Amino acid sequence: MQLHLVINTFGSDLVQRYGEKIYKLTLHGGFSCPNRDGLIGLGGCTFCNVASIIDESIQVQSIEAQLATQAQQMKKSKRYLAYFQAYTSTYAEVEQLKNMYEAALKSADIVGLCVGTRPDCVPDEALALLASYQQQGYEVWLELGLQTAHDKTLKRINRGHTYADYHQTVQKARQFGIKVCTHLIIGFPSETAHDNLATLSQVLDSGVDALKLHPLHIVEGSIMAKAWRAGKISPLSLSEYVDIAGELIRHTPKQIIFHRISANARKPMLLAPEWCSNHWESMNAIDKNLREFGVQGAALGDPYRYDPASITTND
Repeated sequence: MQLHLVINTFGSDLVQRYGEKIYKLTLHGGFSCPNRDGLIGLGGCTFCNVASIIDESIQVQSIEAQLATQAQQMKKSKRYLAYFQAYTSTYAEVEQLKNMYEAALKSADIVGLCVGTRPDCVPDEALALLASYQQQGYEVWLELGLQTAHDKTLKRINRGHTYADYHQTVQKARQFGIKVCTHLIIGFPSETAHDNLATLSQVLDSGVDALKLHPLHIVEGSIMAKAWRAGKISPLSLSEYVDIAGELIRHTPKQIIFHRISANARKPMLLAPEWCSNHWESMNAIDKNLREFGVQGAALGDPYRYDPASITTND
């Protein structure tokens, strides 16, 4: 599988700009979420249980220790991006954010930051802080968990924000010159492939630099787990997800970078669908779909083109 031949992947983009592979090291900053602590809601999003994607026990370690441990496990890279992934990684006073971000950046192996957060939880002070690192030459990405542009769905999944909140934050990030990666979930019970395409259209209209596609999966400890056990939710099959993801990618301009086109959850947290236990299966299927029906941008008449000879790797 060579996804970079059919999709503008984050990995190939980084190699082109840095001359070597750059990997993300995921961090837990001990942040909370305003949709859990009562500021805007309780219980969190109906699909969410962070423990399914990251080991929450690592939050007792310092940022430096987390980075060191993960870097030791990486065998194919010497430089990394520090990815603040868990919960809402801009949800703190700016001085706390500064201390945490700079604890990561002080490592000579770190080339920049990826900061995952909610669209309604990004104050100007946080954007200014991130912009200051970018001005120092660091790679900086603001990763916004939108999931869907449909306010009815956002309300149904107890997201706690609207599409307008997302649009406003993107515009502010644009003013600060910060790159935005938007997370989208495919497979909400109330949404169709047409709804997913409508979400993509709105996100592209707002302006975005990169996308992450995720299949909806049911994890232990989430509110959706109860509905799934009651037979009220049926996650997408692999073929259904691949068909929708393929169409979204074909409708995405070639300059947009894909940080991810699928995702998996850790067992035993994953309840359904079974195919989400191994993201390579879905990635291989999407690769095949794109080669058969058209690559990124094909539906726009502007297909992605990639010259592997222009890339120098350390493999």
